[in-house]
Amino acid sequence: MELRVTESTEDELSIEIAGEDHTFMNVLKGALLEHDDVSAATYDVNPEQSGGQTEPILTIKTEGGADPLECLEEAAVTVREKANSFRDAFEAAA
Repeated sequence: MELRVTESTEDELSIEIAGEDHTFMNVLKGALLEHDDVSAATYDVNPEQSGGQTEPILTIKTEGGADPLECLEEAAVTVREKANSFRDAFEAAA
């Protein structure tokens, strides 16, 4: 997975996440929206309207002085924990 920051301010981050599709992006966006300091999280995959963009760009907006990069890191940890929990439950059921 390749990451490239396309825009970064004190309360907003846009990051291109190469090689991912709607499945991963929706899960990550959902984890971000569960974070108390994230006011908005969205992604765009629309090459026709964005000048040839083919990789998803995730945009995070925060409030209360929260660092959007730290919120992204926390959301990634949440996704990993949920995936591990699902795997463990699946293996126990098999």
